[in-house]
Amino acid sequence: MAKKDSPEKEPGRIKQLWQIFNLTRKSDKLLLPILLATLILPIAAGAVAAVAISGGSILTLILYIVTGILLAILLTLVVLGQRAERTAYQQISGQPGAVGAVLRSALRRAWQASEFPVAVNPRTQEAVYRAVGRPGVVLIAEGSKTKTKKMLEDERRAILRAVPEIPVHFVYVGPDSDSTPLHKLNRTLKSFKNSLRKAEVLAVSHRLNSLKNGPAMPIPKGMDPSKVRAPRPR
Repeated sequence: MAKKDSPEKEPGRIKQLWQIFNLTRKSDKLLLPILLATLILPIAAGAVAAVAISGGSILTLILYIVTGILLAILLTLVVLGQRAERTAYQQISGQPGAVGAVLRSALRRAWQASEFPVAVNPRTQEAVYRAVGRPGVVLIAEGSKTKTKKMLEDERRAILRAVPEIPVHFVYVGPDSDSTPLHKLNRTLKSFKNSLRKAEVLAVSHRLNSLKNGPAMPIPKGMDPSKVRAPRPR
């Protein structure tokens, strides 16, 4: 009997980090000097503190140096993940479905959102996405303000018919100078004041999901934001 092809193993953590680094540094010229700083400075600070505070104690000296090394590794991983995620968003920014990619990969469980839009202009591919969280309902327009304003207003009216008196917020992600950059969308959603309890978030989301959603959007080309985060050290 012929042997079945075994599934390909996922790359190890070191290989994943190397892949993320190589993908990011092609677009982010500041990545290497920033990572070198996050790696060297904590170790140097730990060594200086060890010499100044140890008082000749070998154990204290070792502890401070090891602490500096561990802090350097942690900061480097965090910064690499943040820069890689930002680069990924910059690569897909402006493409149809980019907002959906952020909603799929960046929002926490406190939010109920879909990567698919609730309204789409089939001619221009501009779209409106919906996210439900503690602040209420947030409608995110993907496109220019002038061309998406009517879609936002239509969707707000539909929401208020289904769930009266719910707070509805607008966010614009597009070419306008005062629009929200794609990599800041997650932070913008968190900036709204909370007005719902967790149970209410689920109830509102289930109610709105019964409304007809728009058609699926293509997955934007570029780095996948959900796959560029540096693996966490165990």
